[in-house]
Amino acid sequence: MRVDGIPASPGYAEGPLFDLEQPPAAYQGKTNATEERAALEGAIGKAVGRLAALIETADGDAAGILEFHIAMLEDDALSGPAIAAIGSGQLADAAWRAALDSEIAGYEASDQDYFRARAADLRDIRDQVLRALSEDSEAAAPPGAILCGQDIAPTRFLETDWSKGGGIALERGSTASHVAMLARSRGVPMVVGLGATARPVTSDALLDAERGGIVFLPSPAEIEAFRQSAAAFADRQGAAKPFLTEPAVTKAGTAVRVQVNIAYPSDVDGIDIATCDGVGLMRTEFLFGKTLPDEETQYRAYRKVLEWAGDKPVTIRTVDAGGDKPSPGFTVEETNPFLGLRGIRLSLKRRDIFRVQIRALLRAAIHGNLKVMFPMIATSDEYSQAAALFAEEQAALAAQGVARKLPPLGIMVEVPSVALAPEAFADVAFFSIGSNDLTQYVMAAARDNAAVAHLNTVRHPAVLRLIAAVAAFGRDKGIPVSLCGDAGGDPATIPALLEAGLRDLSVAPAQLAMAKAAIAAVAV
Repeated sequence: MRVDGIPASPGYAEGPLFDLEQPPAAYQGKTNATEERAALEGAIGKAVGRLAALIETADGDAAGILEFHIAMLEDDALSGPAIAAIGSGQLADAAWRAALDSEIAGYEASDQDYFRARAADLRDIRDQVLRALSEDSEAAAPPGAILCGQDIAPTRFLETDWSKGGGIALERGSTASHVAMLARSRGVPMVVGLGATARPVTSDALLDAERGGIVFLPSPAEIEAFRQSAAAFADRQGAAKPFLTEPAVTKAGTAVRVQVNIAYPSDVDGIDIATCDGVGLMRTEFLFGKTLPDEETQYRAYRKVLEWAGDKPVTIRTVDAGGDKPSPGFTVEETNPFLGLRGIRLSLKRRDIFRVQIRALLRAAIHGNLKVMFPMIATSDEYSQAAALFAEEQAALAAQGVARKLPPLGIMVEVPSVALAPEAFADVAFFSIGSNDLTQYVMAAARDNAAVAHLNTVRHPAVLRLIAAVAAFGRDKGIPVSLCGDAGGDPATIPALLEAGLRDLSVAPAQLAMAKAAIAAVAV
């Protein structure tokens, strides 16, 4: 029986199923409320200690996720309701579960994918404390297992040994979750959105995370077909490795720039700058988490990446908060956040916060080849206002004698109004096509909704026509055009993007080799 879902991290896995939905052992209640409170506080401390130990061996993206978990566990606002319930006579485990389940329900009911994806983090935090209370430990999955359940905790992913293969198959989950990001960076096959389905308790299964699906109780014919597809995928990966250290060139000899997308400054620690043409997208939302970052914090983050890149370009996107990326003290709750106050709209509304980021970028620009782009631009006036703020802060820093440099300013092309009428933006320094949002808006189909996932494709003629029009406008006017969405790293989509006229793609670091190999096979 095959069940289809949404691919979150490409690859293939064949192995035994492992049920993620195993509850922790029963908790033994204490004699009074004081002891119950001490037990809960001790369990939270154990959970924090476990996360801190994981951080010691974690890389940049994993460490950032674990630090987020620790911050939540240490936040009295999270434990406060449970402590109050213990004072009213509840046992520690029941009080903690009720408090966290209430938070989780609120996240899961959100119409924002960011919040729904973070529900997995809260479940992880809940279960870690419950296991610490019961002095229980999670059963380890056997080597090469396919982990199945409603969702998976980030710590479960990080503690799993993936060296023997294996994969993840989730009834719910999200391509925007922390685990999905970890899986893509480590090459662990993962499929989400499979829906509630009857599955055998014990059986080998076949996980196809290239197309998105899992086969339970496979027949000999299904196993043979699966292994052929898996072998072909592995062959493509192996054949792509030599391309990693070479410039990207098509079969016809056309040069294509391939840059990388990053989210954290520490992401560059694991990337050899010689394997890419720079950074096509550095997201800055990671800095705007539980608290708003000051100018110095931002300056250090930007400077680190610029110095790593040397003379190669680093394109930093101003904060794209709002939509599926809320930030306390900055964003606002809205009924339709993807069409609301997000990206540049929010920055222009909160100029006090935006000016801090602008000053940090101007100061950091002297340390490398910086380019800055504005997200969610819909009108030329938005670009003009943002550029004017850069000019004002440049002048203010000059008056103070502070070292600074005004970088080239460009825009994201992700709102259809820009793609349909690029002539309104003839004065920008560059265009960067955000294929994720552009496709979502053109097709009116969320890419994390399994029911409409088949509609959300960059290869639809309508989306490709807009991309081709922007590329052609850029060539005519001498404005560089790149693409920094997920489509840039998809080998199946790259030929269509090059046919549309693009010659500059930015991809996830793990996709560099496969992207360059796909480019080499295109005859343009």
